[in-house]
Amino acid sequence: MQLIKAIVRPDKVDDVKDALTAIQVAGMTVSEVRGHGKQKGHTAIYRGKEYQVSLLPKMQIETVVPDAIVDAAVAAIIGAGRTGEIGDGRVFVIPVGRSYKIRTGETE
Repeated sequence: MQLIKAIVRPDKVDDVKDALTAIQVAGMTVSEVRGHGKQKGHTAIYRGKEYQVSLLPKMQIETVVPDAIVDAAVAAIIGAGRTGEIGDGRVFVIPVGRSYKIRTGETE
């Protein structure tokens, strides 16, 4: 099993969710996060004054998938989340040793 963490633009969450659902990914967790990558934010104007926005709003999608579909899941996320512009996001794949169902205690 692998944990896939994807940081994507807020407007791409539904597209990524639909792409993962299409390849039979059953569950996911979505969180609002803030951060920056290479772009380091941008300059904005509020009430006539410029200020630096260094932490941009993003969405983090987490899902655990079997090893057999990791590549398909990553490809689905990248395909659905890409705009071709700076700030599209990042995908991390992390090994999962075990998982337990809280209700039943069974392990996978």
